[in-house]
Amino acid sequence: MSRLSASELPSAVEQVLASTPVVDMHTHLYPPTFGTPTPHRGNAIDPNGLMLWGVDELVTYHYLIAEVFRAVPATKLPYEQFWAMSKAEQADHIWKHLFVERTPISEACRGVVTTLSKLGLDPGVKSLDTLRTWFREQEPSEYIDKVMELANVSSITMTNAVFDNNERTRWQAGIAPDPRFTGVLRFDQLLLDWPHSGRKLAEWGYAVTPDFNDTTVGEVKRFLNEWCDRVNAIYCAVSLPPDFTFPDFDACDTLMAKCVLPVCEERNIPFAMMIGSRRGVNPALKDAADMGGAADVQSVCNLCRQFPRNRFFVTMLARENQHELAVAARKFGNLMVFGCWWFLNNPSLIDEMTRLRIELLGTTVIPQHSDARVLDQLIYKWDHSRRVIGRVLTEKYSDLLAAGWPLTRTEVERDAKQFLGENFTNFLGG
Repeated sequence: MSRLSASELPSAVEQVLASTPVVDMHTHLYPPTFGTPTPHRGNAIDPNGLMLWGVDELVTYHYLIAEVFRAVPATKLPYEQFWAMSKAEQADHIWKHLFVERTPISEACRGVVTTLSKLGLDPGVKSLDTLRTWFREQEPSEYIDKVMELANVSSITMTNAVFDNNERTRWQAGIAPDPRFTGVLRFDQLLLDWPHSGRKLAEWGYAVTPDFNDTTVGEVKRFLNEWCDRVNAIYCAVSLPPDFTFPDFDACDTLMAKCVLPVCEERNIPFAMMIGSRRGVNPALKDAADMGGAADVQSVCNLCRQFPRNRFFVTMLARENQHELAVAARKFGNLMVFGCWWFLNNPSLIDEMTRLRIELLGTTVIPQHSDARVLDQLIYKWDHSRRVIGRVLTEKYSDLLAAGWPLTRTEVERDAKQFLGENFTNFLGG
């Protein structure tokens, strides 16, 4: 088996990463069975559909909405006036001010440019009309295949929010499975707002009461099991605020310890915690209103120690948490660190975090997930991330060669498979 030389490394790593399929472990994407609001060839438009794709959805992604209000502040275009626009009018406004009158140099803007270019479209147009025409000619299911092929993504993991009325009612009406997509049960409100979520469960026919007696605990577990079955959940997930602590002796603690983690253990599925989201700091921005904050890594350690038979996927939103979280993963085999989440999904931070994690954890991490909310984003998020991960790996392999290790292409291929898919799927199986 031939060894790789230092001069061969960059191209070998780039080729291997590009050719290795990704199992994308966390997205907000949906198949066409959930409806799509995007004009297209074939099926009828569903104004409240959950499958988002196409140029107008790309350009009105909440990152770009927040960014355009820096270029054209609310003193010039009030928030309520922007939200009164149609989707196309919002996209035209953003395109004009971020792509025509300014250089689209931010990561969110560059992502749109990469996506359009990879699709064979001209990202330098002054008007979006010709691009809209191209997207209207696409059929949603065929387009999913096209995007997955361009991104080299073999499987898309959904986020199925059981407390979202739009999504829940679609599941209840019956959703045909799509083999390209897998389900994840998401229930933030259950843990973060028990008075409200408890009332909801009671409305839905579960015999819960405000206190956590045996009946309430049993009914919450029944609710979780029924919905795990319905969405065929491969793991359960919540997003938690920066001030989340465990133990805190509150309703969140009780629900997690008596209901969520026992159900996950019984079903042999992991529990994912995305920690650090501070919601609605500027409510006028709606979906673009959130930011992040530093959280408590010791709470993660407490959970891993107290529930050793449970497995935890964890990602944190604050840069300040990354070193302590990686060190924590050295201490607990039931903790899998994953991805560069949300505001950390920028090349400089992906580079830093991937470097840190590899130095501490070797190949036993999941370096990235897309967190895509618009289907087309799979193209740029994985293109950009593969490039950054490749640069880090090339440097680390170079250090290994200098230390005397006889690195082979087969080893690089093995590592890439672990990073982009196997670490996730193996952790799912325990």
